[in-house]
Amino acid sequence: MSWQSLRITLDASHAEAFSDALMALGAISAALEDADAGSLDETPIFGEPTEPDAGLWQHCIVTALLAPDQQPADLVARAALAAGLAEMPAWTLESVDDQDWVRLTQSQFDPIPISPRLWIVPTWHEAPDTQALNIRLDPGLAFGTGSHPTTRLCLRWLDENIKGGETVLDYGCGSGILAIAAARLGAAEVWGVDIDPQAIQAAAYNADMNAVNARFYTPDQAPATAAQIVLANILTNPLKALAPLLAGLTLPGGRLVMSGILESQADAVKGVYREWFEFDAPAAEEGWVRLCGEKK
Repeated sequence: MSWQSLRITLDASHAEAFSDALMALGAISAALEDADAGSLDETPIFGEPTEPDAGLWQHCIVTALLAPDQQPADLVARAALAAGLAEMPAWTLESVDDQDWVRLTQSQFDPIPISPRLWIVPTWHEAPDTQALNIRLDPGLAFGTGSHPTTRLCLRWLDENIKGGETVLDYGCGSGILAIAAARLGAAEVWGVDIDPQAIQAAAYNADMNAVNARFYTPDQAPATAAQIVLANILTNPLKALAPLLAGLTLPGGRLVMSGILESQADAVKGVYREWFEFDAPAAEEGWVRLCGEKK
């Protein structure tokens, strides 16, 4: 049996109402995505501690899953009317084969070698190298599997630079992968911060699974303690907004490691942080950059 995947691009003023209307009209699921994701216009919808919530993305992609017998044209027309749209929006439709979605998702996440001694191993796989330092991971609903270039860049930095005994803060911890890696590599005290409560739960679960002592907080609960190493694998715009906060959380002589930055954005990010940091040469992979600065 094949399902139908509906896709419509709308502005922020209509996207949420349109998505709600699709659900009310019988769509199996509906979700919103940032139509500008991966571009310079990409923006977060959740506010960081230094700024209020930005609200919904300016341009949204509404995706909906429909049953095989549902009529997409009729559904779109009725949802447009309910959402107050002046005219019928353009839409595309794809066929989606019925699959075991859990197994499909898991099949796309295999063990990942970060270095000869460091591997990220999902919980449903056996470790390819039992003698390596294997980080067991179940990302759940949080970002961070080790498959994205930005995560790999940060993991490699930790593998090369953690000597043992450091204090490490992972700001925007997601699944907790960087914090857990730091602890497994020998950091003495590790904690993480994320605005998403589901990420905090996933990170705490993964830390327990790896038998490491790492603590995770939402920003309003996090200690104001500065660390020798601060990791921030987020996105360019939040990194810019968080500059004073992250600078304050880095001890003098400490290191700030940032990623989630496109190569074309690296100079702009460094410009915001130069007041506090001297930067090493950037490291790049697949168009993404890792920046590392030493606190003045």
